[in-house]
Amino acid sequence: MTIIPNKPNKLTRLAIAMLAMYGSGAQAMLAQNMSVDLRSLSLGNAVTADPPGINAIHFNPAGLTKIQGLQLDIQLMMADFSIEAELSAPANYRVFGYSDDPLVCEDDPLDTQALCSQFKTASSGVEGVALYLPVLDKMVKLPPGPIAAPTAGIAYKPPGSKYTYATAFYAPMIAGYYRKDEDPGVYMGKMVALERITYLSPSVAYQVNDELSVGLSVGMSYQAVALNTDFRAPNELIGVFRMFDEDVCGPFKESANIVTDLLLLGLCNAEESLGPFKKMANLDVSLQQTLSPTYNLGILWEPNDRFAWGAVYQSGSNMRLKGKYKIQYEKGARSLINQGLQSSITGQILGAILGLPSYMPAKEEGLLSMDIEFPAHFQTGIKYKLLPQLQINFDVGWTDFGVWNAFNFEFDRDVQVLRIAKILVPGTTNRSLSFPLEFNTRWNWGVGLEYSHTSRLKFRLGYEPRDSAVPDNKRNILAPINTAKMYGAGIGYRFDRDTDIDLTLMHLRSRDTVPANTSSLLNQTGITNLVYNPYAGLDAKTSATVNIMGLVYRTRW
Repeated sequence: MTIIPNKPNKLTRLAIAMLAMYGSGAQAMLAQNMSVDLRSLSLGNAVTADPPGINAIHFNPAGLTKIQGLQLDIQLMMADFSIEAELSAPANYRVFGYSDDPLVCEDDPLDTQALCSQFKTASSGVEGVALYLPVLDKMVKLPPGPIAAPTAGIAYKPPGSKYTYATAFYAPMIAGYYRKDEDPGVYMGKMVALERITYLSPSVAYQVNDELSVGLSVGMSYQAVALNTDFRAPNELIGVFRMFDEDVCGPFKESANIVTDLLLLGLCNAEESLGPFKKMANLDVSLQQTLSPTYNLGILWEPNDRFAWGAVYQSGSNMRLKGKYKIQYEKGARSLINQGLQSSITGQILGAILGLPSYMPAKEEGLLSMDIEFPAHFQTGIKYKLLPQLQINFDVGWTDFGVWNAFNFEFDRDVQVLRIAKILVPGTTNRSLSFPLEFNTRWNWGVGLEYSHTSRLKFRLGYEPRDSAVPDNKRNILAPINTAKMYGAGIGYRFDRDTDIDLTLMHLRSRDTVPANTSSLLNQTGITNLVYNPYAGLDAKTSATVNIMGLVYRTRW
């Protein structure tokens, strides 16, 4: 019966695994530079050599030297998105001999047969946007439909000065969603939120000469990661408990005695047991840091009117996120230990030898901290006028997601499930756990075209393919962004010499297919799998789409 520890171990690693997935590569690649500047989106974010007004603070602070006098930028951004997944059973689908998974089995729920006779495809989708509000210390659901958000910045260059000063409020990274309670995807995120909001960004740029400028900005940001999800564990070890409950314990359910209790470790006394397709728990985790400083260092070289080169280094940030966790166990998980093992002297002895808890509470909650490094980013690019009216921008960028090789978590007290996890997971203690991720550092590129139809009217097109930092064997539906393609289009119009307006449309899409048993964070099978796989043995298809429309108003004095 040494398989007993694996169940609580998976519960512990679930909270860590899903928090790590959401606060890391896949979702970060989706949200990166998506909510900073509309003009940049219309040019495929290829603006290092053609910085966008005050938001040059983020893309290349050296570009602030182009501002004259006092300038105010206000932008209103509207976003709509969808995240969808399809789950289906391949041929010979089994989990320890069972295939009656209610997510994909179309048989009558009252049918007690272990094998499904008719399968269906389960479809999952998100209902709307979820945000974590630190004032309320919880996630909130916004009404379904597009969401609108404003950002703003202000800059000043004194007459005759070579210095420009600026600050802006913007969101380098923000994403979140919620699903209906009955959605098949609730086992990989019922509500999730990822936020990095720069609320203050004091910046200075210096014009060295007519051709060269340099700039520095310091971002003071708020970082938050929050997750609420249901949990199940369809693998062979959990299937053993169902088999034991239905086939071994059946004859003894009403006639248990001291002999059967001793021989069967009291497991047959459990009022309800575990099963590979049963909901086992609900997890609620939130972490935040109110001040996470970074800096952006940029250079811009413009030797003539046709050509420019720019580069920016955006520093990383070592953060220690702090927050709370809560695990609420379903009846089967509690009954197995409280009414099962603890009802028999042999079960109690086994539990003591293995270090199992003597009591499984209805819930566990406390404080949690996490060491994480916000990855550094480098980007460089050029702009070149192919014709007097036609300009091309091209950028390449590097993001150091490789720093997310592992995440380390610390709890404020001894956690019952960590007492069990340390038996099987090296480096785990009663209050700490290290979770390996093995994300990849990536290079990406973007290209943009700008056509000046008149001195007042400009048309823009942009394209940016995005490669994922998530290894192929860790793809999932919590953040289903692997290879993505972003398309942008925009119009710029100058009303007068002091007022400009930009209108932008952006579309991003990502699609993926994850065959059964190919991802250790989604659908891997086998008794050696100690990471979360709520859809073990199932084929998965994912699709994510983001649409953004917005308006920028720039005025000068």
